[in-house]
Amino acid sequence: MENLNSAVETLVHGSNTLFLLMGAVMVLAMHAGFAFLEVGTVRLKNQVNALAKILSDFAISTLAYFFVGYWIAYGVTFLQPAATLANENGYVLVKFFFLLTFAAAIPAIISGGIAERARFGPQLCATALIVAFIYPFFEGLIWNGNFGLQGWLKVEFGAAFHDFAGSVVVHAFGGWLALAAVVLLGQRNGRYREGRLVAFAPSNIPFLAAGSWILIVGWFGFNVMSAQSLAGASGLVAVNSLLAMVGGTVASLLVGRNDPGFLHNGPLAGLVAVCAGSDLMHPIGALATGMVAGALFVWAFTATQVRWKIDDVLGVWPLHGLCGAWGGIACGIFGQQALGGLGGVSLASQAIGTLLGVVVAFTGGLLVYGLVKSVVGIRLTKEEEYYGADLSIHKIGALSQD
Repeated sequence: MENLNSAVETLVHGSNTLFLLMGAVMVLAMHAGFAFLEVGTVRLKNQVNALAKILSDFAISTLAYFFVGYWIAYGVTFLQPAATLANENGYVLVKFFFLLTFAAAIPAIISGGIAERARFGPQLCATALIVAFIYPFFEGLIWNGNFGLQGWLKVEFGAAFHDFAGSVVVHAFGGWLALAAVVLLGQRNGRYREGRLVAFAPSNIPFLAAGSWILIVGWFGFNVMSAQSLAGASGLVAVNSLLAMVGGTVASLLVGRNDPGFLHNGPLAGLVAVCAGSDLMHPIGALATGMVAGALFVWAFTATQVRWKIDDVLGVWPLHGLCGAWGGIACGIFGQQALGGLGGVSLASQAIGTLLGVVVAFTGGLLVYGLVKSVVGIRLTKEEEYYGADLSIHKIGALSQD
């Protein structure tokens, strides 16, 4: 009997490790989606830089999170014998890998907002500070119960802040960090002339679309595998993710008047918004959440660029910052049993947690990018920006001149 119990336990640990590893790999693949979404959106002279930033940011994020960030969020260090780390089929290591891919999404989000005029080295420095300190502080607050915030919310409002897969912890947080960076960087040269927007057309719609599709597919690892165990895997999460994605697509198609840039960001807006409550909502609630997010993205992207003159290249603040914040609130609405959800969620807690995420992210972004700007500078010179980040930083263009 003991041998049987041991075998079953080993099988459970092995299954959970494999399940989470598959999720980690799927979210890792999403970084290719971030890269190609940016490559297709920026001008031709900045495509190499877009690719280089995403991969370099991921490498720096891994080091920062492995040695500092994961310890701040969860109190776990890896300065232990390998035999200890390998316990339970190395589940603790794979959990780190999975959560690392979330942490590394933060600089990948920021990258799209600051494209075409940010210096390469200073951005990597900012990535290290954000992933080592700023993001793990909020991550640990929400997902590990640090500092007692979640316990207080439960006592005061009947439920803790619920964010199953990171609408606020990852997406809104990254989007509001990006807004701070974009504001400190300023507009691209020539983007506005006599107060009017000058169109900078996407360089490659097929690349943009490919990036969107890679992100869409990987998102099902992002959401479903957030259960972090095979027993916790839920078809409800999968279908809610699907319907939110479709809702975002349809809304952006209609509100965006067939614009391919809006169309391929619409599903991402829906997926951003449904992360928080994907394990609680009824599928119709998820569809509504996605539709609101798709329309919100189109409206906010247009207002950001035209009315407010904030030069957020990929619209990462509307997409991640605003739609992520909407997702935190939507969880408190459509997660209620009265609207077909599973319940156990408080709208007040959702509002407080979302607002706190916005404040911490935007303040942290101002601190980090303000520090880097004052010490080494964060913007390319006018000449470097004119020739493009590819030639100015990497000394090679995206296309062969042969």
